[in-house]
Amino acid sequence: MLKRVFMAPDPGRTRARFAARAVLGITLAVAVCGLAGHSLAGAVTGGLAALLALFTVTDATVRGQAVTTALLPAVGLPVLTAAAELHGHPVARDLTFLAVVGAGVYARRWGPRGHSLGVFAFMTYFVAQFLHATTDQLPQLYAAVLLSVLAASAVRFGLWCYERRLPPPVVPAPPGGTGLARVTTRQAIQATAGAGFALVVGQLVSGQRWYWAVGATWWIFVNTTSRGETLVRGFRRLLGTVIGIGLGLLVALPVHGDPVVTAALAAACVFGIFYTAAVSYTWMMLWVTLLAGLLYGLLGVLGPDLLALRLAETGVGALGAALAVILVLPVTTHSITDAWIRRALRCVHACAVETARRLAGAADADPAPRVTELEQLLARVRLSIAPLVHPLNPMLGRKRRARHVLALLDDCAREIRGLVAVAADPEASHDARLATASRRVEAAVEALTEGRDIAVHADGQPHAEPALAHLHGLERALSELARPLRTPSGSPLVGT
Repeated sequence: MLKRVFMAPDPGRTRARFAARAVLGITLAVAVCGLAGHSLAGAVTGGLAALLALFTVTDATVRGQAVTTALLPAVGLPVLTAAAELHGHPVARDLTFLAVVGAGVYARRWGPRGHSLGVFAFMTYFVAQFLHATTDQLPQLYAAVLLSVLAASAVRFGLWCYERRLPPPVVPAPPGGTGLARVTTRQAIQATAGAGFALVVGQLVSGQRWYWAVGATWWIFVNTTSRGETLVRGFRRLLGTVIGIGLGLLVALPVHGDPVVTAALAAACVFGIFYTAAVSYTWMMLWVTLLAGLLYGLLGVLGPDLLALRLAETGVGALGAALAVILVLPVTTHSITDAWIRRALRCVHACAVETARRLAGAADADPAPRVTELEQLLARVRLSIAPLVHPLNPMLGRKRRARHVLALLDDCAREIRGLVAVAADPEASHDARLATASRRVEAAVEALTEGRDIAVHADGQPHAEPALAHLHGLERALSELARPLRTPSGSPLVGT
């Protein structure tokens, strides 16, 4: 885990810039709230609003990101109002919280924008519980949200908009379906059920900090699709919380809420959250837990008992999420994995065809976008297969098979990248055999996804032509995929 965090590649230092910009944007937001005369509650609300505006908005284009960011207060302020109005009405407050959970997860069907707005709505309600917000605080909290979103936007879209120089990312759409077959519908029901369990049990554990359990359930469901993904994420959240609490005892507790030291440590935590989010959920949760401890230190309530309570509530939330994905309309790991593998294989074929057209002289052929899409799909395959290769997975046969599938898919991607590199060379030859080899790749993909045998062409001679060599290497990798994808071992991956 340590190696993955600190040695993970960071092309163009994108993660480092992402994290540094977050520190700058959140610092500016908190400073603006301070200059406006807001209390600590206002500064905390503003800092969270800025963090969410910089972290959760992931539209493919800068223009789309700006629109989504502008919409955040339109969702957050009504939720904040409801939370404050219902502060003295526990039953209505709790039912409304569960409604926000369900609506926030259901909104993911509308893509990155729906996801961002759903997260912002949930976290606005959550922070109102954290601060015990009442209606007399609403004007200040409204101002804090608006000023902080503006400050974050000024940094993200004005001062440091590095995305303008980057190609827009390709974000694969999640597996579809209708009604209860749709993943987002099932997840909305699961998240609501899990949050309901966490809310009830969390209140039995603590009548003051029960919302921690609901928050844990919510964040375990974020960016997961299948039952296995959710269970693994719950384990990682719990592990990150345990390590973060240990650091809290060593770092946050001795600070005693000193504002200068706390501000410096909080900035380091923010950088850690943003820098590690893409490579390790455990490490991200470590930084989140330490940041929460520092904030409680500022509020003057931090102590070993509070940190122990946070661990207990996180455990309740993780248990709620686990029970929900196991018992309520479960989305199996193999069904999601199969869907992503099939899409990756079809993209492999599309990449090969587009590259062959480019080598044949087609002026409108451009394989680069297909390669980018393939990389994104393979990332989704790795995420969906992660539960199968997790160290705690006792099913060794499935674990070996899943690793073999990942290795062969990586081989396919390597051959595709080689093909594209050849196609980019203006001196590349236009070999008529490319069309034949491309058709064999198409047949191999169709056979894999339809459960038929694959006939591998072999002429016994190595190919000096690079494009043909890559196509034949791709054909061999696809042929080797047939065995692990069709071998029954517990739940299937594809085509059994």
